[in-house]
Amino acid sequence: MKKYDYLIVGAGLFGSVTARELRNAGKNCLVIDKRAHIGGNIHTEKLEGIDVHTYGAHIFHTSNRKVWDYITSFGEFNHFINSPLANYKGEIYNLPFNMNTFHAMWGVSKPEEAIKVIEEQKRADFCENPTNLKEQALNLVGRDIFEKLIRGYTEKQWGRSCEELPAFIIRRLPVRFTYDNNYFNSRYQGIPIEGYTELIRRMLDGVDIELNCDFLINRTQLVKLAEKIIYTGSIDAFFEYQLGTLAYRKVSFDTRVLDQSDFQGNAVVNYTDKDTPYTRIIEHKHFNFGNQPKTVVSYEYSDEWKKGDDPYYPVNDARNSELYRKYRALANSQEHVFFGGRLGEYRYYDMDETIEAALNTVKILLKIDD
Repeated sequence: MKKYDYLIVGAGLFGSVTARELRNAGKNCLVIDKRAHIGGNIHTEKLEGIDVHTYGAHIFHTSNRKVWDYITSFGEFNHFINSPLANYKGEIYNLPFNMNTFHAMWGVSKPEEAIKVIEEQKRADFCENPTNLKEQALNLVGRDIFEKLIRGYTEKQWGRSCEELPAFIIRRLPVRFTYDNNYFNSRYQGIPIEGYTELIRRMLDGVDIELNCDFLINRTQLVKLAEKIIYTGSIDAFFEYQLGTLAYRKVSFDTRVLDQSDFQGNAVVNYTDKDTPYTRIIEHKHFNFGNQPKTVVSYEYSDEWKKGDDPYYPVNDARNSELYRKYRALANSQEHVFFGGRLGEYRYYDMDETIEAALNTVKILLKIDD
């Protein structure tokens, strides 16, 4: 006899939301994770009284009131506004590209002046049918912004030159002719005051959890425990890479406690020149307006993924998108296994999109159960 209605593989946001909602519907669930903690990539931990985002900056933002009400029912959020900076060889620029950026770059102070410079630069390098990221970026914002704020950062992030990257990666770029440094246009924005891990802990209240448990290693025993499986790991790994390996990028962090109250004066600073090895520095205390005597910073690096590494985000080029479609067909043939989340669906999800997708998945599952 099966002990659980659902085995949920992955204690990240998608798995935790599905577990909560299925539990609320009277289903018996077991959540497992190969890591030693809950929360997946939004996991936070305390260092020197500071909530450290273990796997990089996670700022919750959404314009979906239903999703905002849902996530805030598990914990209070602060009013953090994401206003990252770019450091290009010591020159500081605001992101996204706005009038503060253009003033620092060209000395212009009015929107029409910035528009004139950008349009002149776009005409100088215009390409009728851009075939790579460089040509597309030059068409959108011109050479100065491309060379200082796009090229180096993008090439570090993807591990490839902009001439090798497809144009569709940046079909559009956010350009504002106002002095607004808010990175997101979302209506609601913030970070849990008690950290994401506490929020996930409340979400999983009453749900059985098994950590340090790798589904792929213990598959034979685990599938016997439940009627159905919700799988949020890598879809190609589930099928033992039988159609080939999907490409991912991995991200690593060098986190340091510093004996000073403030290191960079901002939560996130991107380093956009190619020679600086890291893509950005995160100073975690600024996410919650901290005034602790010490500070914690994380140097973030983007690297090529290989089997055995934790995949961070998919490389959605033409080759991998086609391969994923083949894996998706295999997944659809699995009668009692349902795939979801960033790795299970091989797509980048913002956190609000993850919640919405999880809630929709539960609706489908409950209809199937009925």
